[in-house]
Amino acid sequence: MINVMFFAHLKETLDCDQLQVEETKAGTVEQLRQLLSQKGEAWASSLACGSTLVAVNQAMANEQTGIKAGDEVAFFPPVTGG
Repeated sequence: MINVMFFAHLKETLDCDQLQVEETKAGTVEQLRQLLSQKGEAWASSLACGSTLVAVNQAMANEQTGIKAGDEVAFFPPVTGG
């Protein structure tokens, strides 16, 4: 299983802080986004590429980053400094 976590406003918007996904259904970050986007419009818009950042095992990742069983994938909004 892949542990998927959501932070900041994503957690509130999706009413979900984490879930697990079978690794056979998502081999890359892009495939995971597509799979989760099928859960509804709020999921699709919240997880759209470009509006959220993603980390795999606490390292910044991109759409082509591979994911496998036991990995932790975190989605979070872009942050700004001040």
